[in-house]
Amino acid sequence: MAAAKTPLTRSQIIGLVALSLALFLVANDFTAFSVAIPAMEKHFHADISTLQWVINGYALVFGIVIVTGGRLADMFGRRRLFFIGTAIFAGFSVVGGLAVNEWMLLGSRALMGVGGALMWPAVLGMTYQIMPEDRAGQAGGLIMTVCGFANAIGPLLGGFFTDFVSWRWIFFINFPIALTAMLVGWKVIEADKPDNNNEKVDYWGMLTLSICLLALMLSLDFAIDVGFFSPLVIGLISASLLFFVIFAWVEPHTRADPLIPSDVAANWRFFAVGLVTLLLSVTFVSMLLYIPQFLIRILDFSAVWSGVGLLPVMVTFALVSYIAGRLYEVLGARLILAAAAFFLGLGMLLLSGLMLHERYLHLVPGMLALGAGLGLYFPTITTTGVTVLGPAKASLAAALIYMFQIIGGAIGLAINTTVVAMAPELSAGIDRAFTLNAALAAVALLLSLFFVKAGASQKS
Repeated sequence: MAAAKTPLTRSQIIGLVALSLALFLVANDFTAFSVAIPAMEKHFHADISTLQWVINGYALVFGIVIVTGGRLADMFGRRRLFFIGTAIFAGFSVVGGLAVNEWMLLGSRALMGVGGALMWPAVLGMTYQIMPEDRAGQAGGLIMTVCGFANAIGPLLGGFFTDFVSWRWIFFINFPIALTAMLVGWKVIEADKPDNNNEKVDYWGMLTLSICLLALMLSLDFAIDVGFFSPLVIGLISASLLFFVIFAWVEPHTRADPLIPSDVAANWRFFAVGLVTLLLSVTFVSMLLYIPQFLIRILDFSAVWSGVGLLPVMVTFALVSYIAGRLYEVLGARLILAAAAFFLGLGMLLLSGLMLHERYLHLVPGMLALGAGLGLYFPTITTTGVTVLGPAKASLAAALIYMFQIIGGAIGLAINTTVVAMAPELSAGIDRAFTLNAALAAVALLLSLFFVKAGASQKS
C-alpha cells in the first residue's frame, strides 16, 4: 500500500493559489491577445506587420531574458525576484492599457516580457519550494495544468474583453490579479536564501543576442515596405550577422556564466534537439495569430467567437499532452518528436489549402492535427533536452529549450508575417505561410528520425 502523502498546510495551499495566479498571468498573455489584434489594427490604423509585435515583442524579450531570470533568482532569492518581476509586469500592463499609439503599446508589451521572464523561474522554483518533497510530482502537474488552462482560456478571455468592453481590459485585468498574487505571496511565502551568490549574469551575451535577433526581425518587417534589396534591410541583416558573430565570440570568453555554455554548444545531440525546437515552435504562434485573423476578417466571426473557434486546437493539445509522458516511456524521444512534426506539418498543410474555403468546419481537421502535434511536441522536447544533458544540468537544459521555443516562434512569426503581408490578399498569404511552416515541419521530422537521441537512461 502506498505511503500517505504529507498533508498541505493552510499557508501552503494559499501560497500555491497565489503562485498559480502568477503562472496564469504569464501564460495567458501569450494567447489572450491573438484575437484582439484586428481590433488594435483598426484602433491605431496600423497593419499586421506592426501589430504582430504585440505577440512577438513580448515573446522575444521573454525568451532572451528567461535564462538570466533564473540566474538572478538563484543569486538574489526567488521571492525577491518574484515581487520585482510581478511589479514590472503589472505596471507595464497598465501602461499598455493606456497606450495612445502603437509604439507605446509595443514598448509596454516588450517590458511586460521582462517582468514575465523574471517571474517565471522564480514562480517555478517557489512552487517546488512550497510543496513537500513527497509531493514534488504534484508540483509539476500543477504547473502544467495552470499553463494549459491559461493558454486555452486566453483567446476566450481576450475575445470577451474585446467584444464586450475593450481590448484595453486584457491589459488592465492583469493589475488586480498580480496585486493579489503579490499580497498573498508576501503574507504566506517565506523568504528563501540564495542558492549561489557566485554566479555572474552574462549581460554581454544577452545584449548581443538581443540585438542580433531584433535586427533580423526588423529587417523582415521593413522588407515588406521597402523590399529586401533596400540599403536599410541589407544594413539590418548585416548588423544581425555581425552581432551573431560577436555573440559567438563573447560566449566562450566571458567571465560570467554564459547563456549557452561551451560544452552545451558543442553537444551535437543537444544541438539537434535545439534545431527541432526552432523549426517546430513557429506553428503555435503562427496558428495563434493567423487563424483568428482568418476567422474575423474572412468568416466575419466576432473576437469572442474566434476564441471559441480555437478550441479544437486547444482541447486536443491538452488531451494529448496528458498522455504524451506515458507515450515517451514506451516509444522514446525520436518517434514521439517525429510524430509531433508529422502532425504539425499535416495540420499546417491542411489549413494552407483550406484557407481558400469559406466554412469553419473545413478548418477543423487541420486544427485537430495541430492540437495532436502540439500535445506531443511541447512535453517531449523539454524532457528530451533534459535527458541529453543529464540530471546535473536539468535546469539549464529546460531553460535553454524554453528559450529556443520562444525565439524560434518569434523569428518564425516574423517570417510568416512578411510572407502574408507581401501576398495580394490575406487568404493567399496565410496559404503561403502555412505551406512554409509545413516544409519546416518536414525538415524537423527528418532531423528527429536521424539525429535526435535522448540520454542513455532513456529510450531514444
